[in-house]
Amino acid sequence: MSRYTGPSCRLCRREGTKLFLKGTRCLTEKCAVERRAYAPGQHGQSTQRRRKASEYSKQLREKQKVKRMYGLTERQFRNAFDVVRQEPGVTGHNLLIALERRLDNIVYRMGFGASRKAARQLVRHRHILVNGRIVDIPSYQVEAHDEVRLAAGSRDLVSVRAALEQASRGAPVAWLAVDADQAVGKVTELPTRDAIPVAAQEQLIVELYSK
Repeated sequence: MSRYTGPSCRLCRREGTKLFLKGTRCLTEKCAVERRAYAPGQHGQSTQRRRKASEYSKQLREKQKVKRMYGLTERQFRNAFDVVRQEPGVTGHNLLIALERRLDNIVYRMGFGASRKAARQLVRHRHILVNGRIVDIPSYQVEAHDEVRLAAGSRDLVSVRAALEQASRGAPVAWLAVDADQAVGKVTELPTRDAIPVAAQEQLIVELYSK
């Protein structure tokens, strides 16, 4: 299944919220959601005046929002759901935790990439080491106490330097410890739902896939 290669801002406008697909641009006045807060397309503005959305529509939009936020295809997202559905606990929480534990997301959270797409490229191009070994699989599930660092020389990449210099990104999430000067971070503990800064109603996704 092919990956979406169209305008990233169009996806944010379709979901009606910032998915942070363009790095620092999402934090400026150039953000498309700020400039045109309605769905894209010829009838984008008129959709706001339509009748109340159905339950299925709400579930679908929530699934699309989370899937696009993490940059996954439909098959990848469904496979992730099928895996966590077999695990004990709250399925919706487990799904978000599994998505947060992806290596490309960890690299993004640590500030080595300006966006998840940029972080995924770093992983695929073998710029990322986990516990001293190169890992080039974006979906790799990072464990507690794993060390993630940029490979020697990779900090000289223009995109990496720009990402590391982004003061506006702020501190990483509480379950990550990052040394920006050394371009190394550590997963201090596995995330919990409360520690994941994603505004999502994951239960709607569970209901959609449970039909």
